[in-house]
Amino acid sequence: MKTSSNVGTALTSFFVCASAALAQVSDKPFQENWAPSKWGKDDSAGSSNHTRSPENVKRALSVVKQFKSVTLGKYYHRDIPAVGTRRWNMTLTGTPNAGPFGENAMVYHDEYVATEIGQIGTQFDGPGHIGVNTSKGMFLYNGRMYPESYERGPAGRAEGMGPNGVEFVGENGFVCRAIVLDAASYRGVDRLPIPRKPGDIGIVTADDVKAIIKKQGIGEPQPGDCVFLHTGHGDIWGNSVYKKMKPEERAKAAADFGAGEPGFGISACEYMASKDIALMGGDTSANDAQPSGEKAGYAVHCHTEMQTRRGIWNIENLDLTPLVKAKIYEFAFIWAPLKIIGATGSPGNPIALY
Repeated sequence: MKTSSNVGTALTSFFVCASAALAQVSDKPFQENWAPSKWGKDDSAGSSNHTRSPENVKRALSVVKQFKSVTLGKYYHRDIPAVGTRRWNMTLTGTPNAGPFGENAMVYHDEYVATEIGQIGTQFDGPGHIGVNTSKGMFLYNGRMYPESYERGPAGRAEGMGPNGVEFVGENGFVCRAIVLDAASYRGVDRLPIPRKPGDIGIVTADDVKAIIKKQGIGEPQPGDCVFLHTGHGDIWGNSVYKKMKPEERAKAAADFGAGEPGFGISACEYMASKDIALMGGDTSANDAQPSGEKAGYAVHCHTEMQTRRGIWNIENLDLTPLVKAKIYEFAFIWAPLKIIGATGSPGNPIALY
């Protein structure tokens, strides 16, 4: 294929960058024995296994006092903020698709959706989403290696994540006692700033988590609990304002939201892991502080340490503002990812009961 010098230079730069990225390896998964997981060598569901415990489900429901509910999912729409080139595109395939039928003149509508279904809007990171590039290849949850673990179709085309598909988590779902940590209020701001260097206040550490729990007067996380972080960053496109925003306001919100985000530092994630939680989540697109985390040189550190290493899953872009405004810091969280065979994650609209 003939290319212009500019295109050729761009392609050369792309491949050089790609090769450099793939040259980065970490053998921690082997050095620290990340596999098999605590759930056994054949496990594919990770921390969602906590929901199989009747005691955990009973504890979750025991915190419901007012018998009220609120949904925590955010809107799915073509203009919502997204990472990189991820997009949500929905089209009505007919207006209407068919009809009218019969004497009652029934008509109906369908829609067509094209999207990264697991990684857009309110999104769940399943077992196949995050891995580590090692000297032996890409390492995924429970020691599954690329490319052997993938489901393959004709001509060897990858058609799913095989034993790391999200459907295994979907078999269990999550029913947990949940706590929300209002880090914005703890810092005395409406929205935590984007952290640019270790030590910035946009990074929530283990000591911060403990202090927030004490301030809010709630118990520490227990095995099988779900822990969520409210930074205020998600309010840039919160449900209360999104549908009222003009296109240019949505574009600005997307730019502001994508410039970086406050979130958990690695010590906070290590603390939550020590408590054997079932799920971490929050109001940002990763829940990891970025571009700077607690330790220099690490990219979205909690993702690999919690998900790939421990099978503790992550749900992102929740609208937690209604809970913190009402000072509801402890509630029952109920949700399950869709049983999409081989997918890396799932959209969803969790329910909080309090």
